[in-house]
Amino acid sequence: MSDKRLKVWLGGLPVGELSQDAHGDLVFAYGASWLADSSSQAISVSLPKRPEPFPHRACLPFFDGLLPEGGQRSAIAKALGVSEKNPFSLLNELGGDVAGALQFLPPGTKPKSAKGPWVPQPLDDEALLAVLDRLPLRPMLAGEDGLRLSLAGAQAKLPVCVVTGRVCLPQPGQPTTHILKPAIPGLRASVENEAFAMHLAAELGIPVAQAEPRIVRASRGRKQTYLLVTRYDRTSSKGLVTRIHQEDFCQAMGVPSSLKYQSEGGPNLARCFGLVQSASALPALDRMRLLDVVLFNAMLGNADAHGKNFSLLYTEEGLRLAPFYDLMSTAFYPELSKSFAMKIGEQSRFERLGPKAWGEFSKQIAVTLPFIRQRVLKLADQIPDAVGVVLENLKQPGLDAQAMKQLAGLVMDRAERCARSLAGTSGA
Repeated sequence: MSDKRLKVWLGGLPVGELSQDAHGDLVFAYGASWLADSSSQAISVSLPKRPEPFPHRACLPFFDGLLPEGGQRSAIAKALGVSEKNPFSLLNELGGDVAGALQFLPPGTKPKSAKGPWVPQPLDDEALLAVLDRLPLRPMLAGEDGLRLSLAGAQAKLPVCVVTGRVCLPQPGQPTTHILKPAIPGLRASVENEAFAMHLAAELGIPVAQAEPRIVRASRGRKQTYLLVTRYDRTSSKGLVTRIHQEDFCQAMGVPSSLKYQSEGGPNLARCFGLVQSASALPALDRMRLLDVVLFNAMLGNADAHGKNFSLLYTEEGLRLAPFYDLMSTAFYPELSKSFAMKIGEQSRFERLGPKAWGEFSKQIAVTLPFIRQRVLKLADQIPDAVGVVLENLKQPGLDAQAMKQLAGLVMDRAERCARSLAGTSGA
């Protein structure tokens, strides 16, 4: 596209324009009609409504944060023949269906009506296996059949539609309803791991996206596992799928995806709790939910809970903490880092948690130590029964039951150790 401009749409209405200048820098400006409408929302906490355009440094974290990272991004760029360092070109190619409700279209093009009509392509087992095989070389199936799909992150995944239980490829412009996540090469039972973690969190009352482990079988006995995650940023009523806007914590804070880890200058837990306090329509409830998932991640052994693994959802009542996603026990894999993506207190390792670390954590997030202790003990007490329920619910021929049993043991052991790490704190 010679004209380096993309119109940004939300809910079928034009929000503004994203452009690229002669130096390759991004510029975003809200449209006059959007600014004049008092009921219209900002697209990001970091990009409040204003008439002045946002320069590259201000708008890059949000827009680049909609795109894949790492090897996924490199493979997409290679498949499309564009530079992986050019977020504008990537959004031009992928920005038809992203996390949240935005769409990026060339000037003069309007988004298709949410009513369709849509005729998604159901995939039989052979076709689904073929799609899973293509994802490593062409993540998001970039450029195939007019598809323009994007999700952040470094893990392989594909936005899809599910119709009467069957996985379907969307038509161009169609809102997707689910995220398909294939097994991660080199990590044993990664699908079972994430399914176990997500189901365990739900059983403990922690709000999470729905996740269903599936197995696809084809001729000659070939099979592959994958996880099917229901998108919380979509609603469906009478067959009409509507996009709901959202943004992750890095986008809301104006932090580039490349700095998502605290050790690289990214968000820490104090900033995360502060963001929820200032942005949420129900800050007390959402801060408690955030606390619970931080404690759950410690017990689960999820060291990879960084700033892009938490999000804000734009609801009718205002901004709310989104359901949690991408929960997995990284401690299950000896080859992965044991350091927390965000420190608890000043400690980045689970085995170093003790009264001092919990006391520092309490001060950093402005939550009393007795309350933290109460939540830890409650979760630790509930986990053994919850683990039993999850193992029973996930019984399915073809899934790695032994791996899930080992995960159960790991989590129960860490829950006990987490409770003991608070033994020297004051305030029962």
